[in-house]
Amino acid sequence: MTALSSLRITLIGGGNMARGLIGGLIAKGANPAYITVAEPDAAGRDALQRNFGVAVTGDNACAVAGARVIVLAVKPQIMAQVVRALAPTLQLSRPLVISVAAGIRSANLAGWIGPDVPVVRCMPNRPALIGAGASGLYADATVGAAERALAEQVLASTGLALWVNREGDMDLVTALSGSGPAYFFRLAELMAEAAIAQGLDATVARQLAAQTLAGAGQLVASETSPDLARMRAEVTSRGGTTEAALNCFGALALDSTVAAAMQAAAQRSHELAEQFGDQP
Repeated sequence: MTALSSLRITLIGGGNMARGLIGGLIAKGANPAYITVAEPDAAGRDALQRNFGVAVTGDNACAVAGARVIVLAVKPQIMAQVVRALAPTLQLSRPLVISVAAGIRSANLAGWIGPDVPVVRCMPNRPALIGAGASGLYADATVGAAERALAEQVLASTGLALWVNREGDMDLVTALSGSGPAYFFRLAELMAEAAIAQGLDATVARQLAAQTLAGAGQLVASETSPDLARMRAEVTSRGGTTEAALNCFGALALDSTVAAAMQAAAQRSHELAEQFGDQP
């Protein structure tokens, strides 16, 4: 496997996911001089160069020249346009291509790029920005073991990286871990708002909610194989305050609400593939 310190990587798009990946790679030993980011916004390019010391350009085709790994970190809406423009260069160099776009299927990417270029789909999440990400990966049978190992090496720099066996599962990964941080943020936000409405100082409520969210995450992360049901039970004393709140969640059908929300997110991921994956 290629050492991160000598790996030449190009990221097409310099947004939050790209920044998280860059930070994780550098923290794990990647050489900033070997990382190139193609970003259309001049201010964004300046910030990336200033913050990470990476090479930056506004020219996608120039950026991919000589790279061993290409990370496509652009929105699904423009993926076809971006990839088709890069296809001639990718056909010449045949790097590993990793897409972090929600919904866009491997077959669509392969069709736009052309044959014999290995493609891996990945769905990271926002905690990748601090090396605490959770990424799902998928590749079809045409992608070999060495390419899979390289993709896993790159994504593991941002946190947990796990493979799924079916491409359809990527919609579920998107709903679970890709969108998941926002669900926890929303719950903490609602908890703070409820405490404020019942009389707690707003600053105190928001700080306590945020720290409770952070602390719960750290507690889970401290266990090698966390058992979420057990951990919940350990906080829940019979007849106590936590049990009263959880019983209220049950009475208000939180279980079915969460299941419906997950289904909505997964369905939207599927719709993105239908909407933007088969562009003529």
